[in-house]
Amino acid sequence: MLRAVYRALWWIVAPLAVLRLLIRSRRERGYREHIGERFGRVPPRSGRSADDLAPLIWVHAVSVGETRAAQPLIEALMKAHPEARILLTHMTPNGRATGVELFGERVLRSYLPYDLPVLVRRFLRAWRPSLSIVMETEVWPTLIDECKRADVPLVLTNARMSERSYRRAARFGRAVREVFGGFSRVLAQTPSDAERLTALGARNVVVLGNLKFDMSAPPELVARGQVWRAAIGGRPVWVAASTREGEETLVLRAFAALKVPDALLILVPRHPQRFDEVSALLASHGLTSARRSVWALKPVAAGSGADVPKPLPQSVQVLLGDSMGELGAYYAAADLAFIGGSLLPLGGQNLIEACAASVPVLIGPHTFNFTQATNDAIAAGAALRVQDPQDLARGLREIFNDRARRLAMSAAASAFAARHRGATEHTVSVLSALLEESEAAKHAAASSD
Repeated sequence: MLRAVYRALWWIVAPLAVLRLLIRSRRERGYREHIGERFGRVPPRSGRSADDLAPLIWVHAVSVGETRAAQPLIEALMKAHPEARILLTHMTPNGRATGVELFGERVLRSYLPYDLPVLVRRFLRAWRPSLSIVMETEVWPTLIDECKRADVPLVLTNARMSERSYRRAARFGRAVREVFGGFSRVLAQTPSDAERLTALGARNVVVLGNLKFDMSAPPELVARGQVWRAAIGGRPVWVAASTREGEETLVLRAFAALKVPDALLILVPRHPQRFDEVSALLASHGLTSARRSVWALKPVAAGSGADVPKPLPQSVQVLLGDSMGELGAYYAAADLAFIGGSLLPLGGQNLIEACAASVPVLIGPHTFNFTQATNDAIAAGAALRVQDPQDLARGLREIFNDRARRLAMSAAASAFAARHRGATEHTVSVLSALLEESEAAKHAAASSD
C-alpha cells in the first residue's frame, strides 16, 4: 500500500519537479540543462548497444560531497577493471560539475532519473549496468525494485545511518524493511551504522570503514593554498568551511567576539549560488572583505595549479571563498578550521578533509550526520566541540594563543586521518567479486539463449 502511494505521489510531483528545476535555474543555470536525463532519456551514442561486451559500473553520487568521497573508489575501480566503463550519476549541477573536474572524459555521466518505474526501466535499458553503486544515504525504493527486477546488483556503499534517520525510517515498519532488503550488499562505515541498517532490513551488511579517509587534496591544491598563505602573510588565519544558510551570521558573531589581533577569516559557503548573498551579508556587517575570484587570478605557470595573487591588504578582515573545488587550498592556507552545518541543527559536514590537511578542527553541537567520525576526532585530540558562537570564539582564541596546543592538535589530526585509511581497498575487493558474479551470470544467460 505504501509503495503504491509513493509511486502515485511521484506521478503528481514529477511535473512540479520540472517547474522547480526551472525556478532553481534562475540562481544556478545548471538546473535547466539535461532535463531529459531526469526522465531516463540517454543522449544518442551515450548508452550501450546489445553487443557491447564491456562491463559498465554505475556509481551514483548525489552532489559535491558524495562525488569527492567516491573519487578514490572510482579511481581504484578504474585501475582494477581497465576493461570496464564507469557511469557517474548525480542529482545536482554542482555534483555534476565536480565529476567533470575530477574525471573529465574518463567517465560517462548523467542525472539520475526520477524514481518512477517507467523512467528507471528506461534508464536501465539504455545503460545496462553490470554493477550499480549508490553512495552513503541514497535509498530510492523504485530504483531498488527495478534493479532487482533487472538482475542488476545494487550496493549501498560507504553507507551511514544516523540515529535520527533510523528513528524516522523505522516508523514505516515492514515497508522500509522490504526496501532496505532489496540491496545486494550494504557496505557500512561503522558498526553503529551497520547495526541500524540491519535493523531496517538490510542484508549482507559488512563494516568496511569510511571512504572519505582515503581522500587527499591534490598537490596542486595544497601548493595553491601555500601560495595564498604567503600572500596573506603571518596573520592568524581560520577558515569557516561549508557554512550553510543562517550560519554565516553566527560565524560572524564569533568573529566579532574573537579579539585576536589581525585575525583573518576565510569564509567558504557550501553552496555557490549563495556567494553573492554572503558577500552582501559581509558588507551589511561593515566588514572589509575580498573575494577569492577577484584577489587570486594570475596563474604562476601552465599546469602549476597555483596562483600568485597580490599581497592581501591588512585591512581585509574576511576572504570570501567564492570558488568550487578548492577546499583543500583553503585548508592549506589556514591555521584552524571550523566545519559548517554544525552550529544549526543541520547534521554537520565532513571534518576528515581538514584533519587530513593537519588542520585543528572546531565543530558545533549538531553533527548527527557524522557522529562517529566527529566523536573519534574529538577523542583523538584532533577536534574541539563548541556549543555556540561565543564558545567558538573562545575556542579559537585559546588555540590561537597556545602554539603548543595548536601543534599538538595538528599532529593529532594528521594521525587520526592516517589511522583510518584503507576502506577503498576493502570496498573494491567486495565490488570486484560482485562484478565477476554479475558478468558470469550474464554470459551464462546469453549462452542459454
